[in-house]
Amino acid sequence: MGLHALDWTIIGAYMVLALGIGFFLRKRAGKGLSNYFLSGRSFPWWLAGTSIVATTFAVDTPLAVTGFVAKNGIAGNWFWWLTCLSTMTVAFFFARWWRRSRILTDVEFIELRYSGKSGAFLRGFSAIYRGLVINAIKLAFVMVAMAKVIDAVFAIDKETALLISLAVILVYSVMSGFWGVVVTDFLQFFIAMGGSIVFAILAVKHVGGISGLESGLVARFGAQGAEDMLTILPPAGSMWMPFFTLFVYLGIMWWADARVEGGSYVAQRIMSTKDEKHATAASLWFNFAHIALRPWPWILVALVSLIVYPNIADKESGFPLMMNTVLPIGLKGLMITSFFAAFMSTVDTLINWGSSYLINDFYKRFLAKDKREKHYVIASKICEVGLLTVGYIVSRNVDSVVGMWKLVASLTAGLGVVYVARWFWWRVNAWSEVAAMVASGVSTFWLNAFTTMDFAHKICIILPVSIVSWVLATYLTSPVSMDRLTSFYRRVRPYPFFWKPVLKHIEDPAERVCPDDFWRNVRCWVWGVVAVYSLLFAIGKWIFMRTPQAIGFTSLFAAMCVLLWIEMRGRGESREAAVTKELVEEPALQS
Repeated sequence: MGLHALDWTIIGAYMVLALGIGFFLRKRAGKGLSNYFLSGRSFPWWLAGTSIVATTFAVDTPLAVTGFVAKNGIAGNWFWWLTCLSTMTVAFFFARWWRRSRILTDVEFIELRYSGKSGAFLRGFSAIYRGLVINAIKLAFVMVAMAKVIDAVFAIDKETALLISLAVILVYSVMSGFWGVVVTDFLQFFIAMGGSIVFAILAVKHVGGISGLESGLVARFGAQGAEDMLTILPPAGSMWMPFFTLFVYLGIMWWADARVEGGSYVAQRIMSTKDEKHATAASLWFNFAHIALRPWPWILVALVSLIVYPNIADKESGFPLMMNTVLPIGLKGLMITSFFAAFMSTVDTLINWGSSYLINDFYKRFLAKDKREKHYVIASKICEVGLLTVGYIVSRNVDSVVGMWKLVASLTAGLGVVYVARWFWWRVNAWSEVAAMVASGVSTFWLNAFTTMDFAHKICIILPVSIVSWVLATYLTSPVSMDRLTSFYRRVRPYPFFWKPVLKHIEDPAERVCPDDFWRNVRCWVWGVVAVYSLLFAIGKWIFMRTPQAIGFTSLFAAMCVLLWIEMRGRGESREAAVTKELVEEPALQS
């Protein structure tokens, strides 16, 4: 089905606006790598946090949500809702440490923490593996999702439309660097969120409102099947979400996930903030917006698509197909624009973030040392072009968004444990991380090649193999040099209880003090997690008119917010501020 001239006008106006932002901010990106990849560490919490939300709001996300709902009901979303447990640890444990580290990328952290040839090897290997291999996979499934949307709603060739949008992304992101990425992310979030809400309202109206939606689900799946499908946290024995799968999602995956300490583009946003308080606030806002506020419009459209298109083989395509069904002229253009906004906010981040690894942590570190900053900025722009090309090539061989999500989750399963341990346990070394990555990668490919296990059972094998491998590697190899460990502690100030052997080598008592209260942060984590999930449940109950339950979850959300506010006020006491000011400024370690 073709688009009206009004729809094309809206889409074209957005593309011009994105290019205009890139052109306006172009001068800010050319001052050096710190500006090109971190914007001079000047962002307020609301801008950095919204940028994280926009980046995770890719066009693949609503399609993947549709796939989860079709297979496991609303509860299928626990595959990614569980990330609140890990991303909340970023807000209250790691955000301040990332900001305090004063590094350019989270891969650079490796040589801040580890010494010698093993640290250098791991930094170079991680730059290639994460910046090129993992990044190419992520770019690929985002492009696949966008291609499905284009295929469903455009009358022109989907390859042509996809290449045009990639060209626009490349121009503004290369021109303006991280400034352009984050500012356009901020705009793209509101466009994409607004479009999703309007789309959900019209989709539900198409089947007769919420009551019509529920009746349609009953007609297709039966009374019990419909009830199980609409249950947010299903009971044991649910036909839509087996208890074992739910247990793996909630009990295991969140702390095993590599995102448990932040890292990647999350750490990039955190390190771009003004100070530690803005870093914490950005992470906290991301949790509420990402988990509780965004998913419900997608879920509603996904449920409607199961009624309107019950027989389509590719359930993920039900989401874009609904656009042709319910959206009138003008609103269709707005919704497609919101898809382009979501797509662009993710792709621009991936190529900027991946380029930061390949240039700062490989090219500059090993191949072209001591060049002028302008040289590295030009190299970064060339690298972004190359990354986008590789991602496009990989996308030609991918067809399932959910499948790619699970592949990335398998490859990184177990890494979260060692990533957390390196902040808390002085004995962890570079070979610990190498062993964890190799064990997770080999286990994933072996299980995919020689077994037919489902995802949850695979995780239960990959995780222990990874943990045993890196713990053995830790004890079978030499510890990090004490000079590097003391330097790391002075800069980051982790909890001293776990660093007692290192503290013996730090003579100044003031340099041993940690400005963070461990148990206060634990309480903040608990209140924050409960607040996010209670808001998630409350919104769902209000939508489906379960009024008593909605009131209960809303009250719980309010209570948790009060407790969180009290604890966060305590986190800002003068002792913490005074100690933080004493932190020693040190250059990044390069060897």
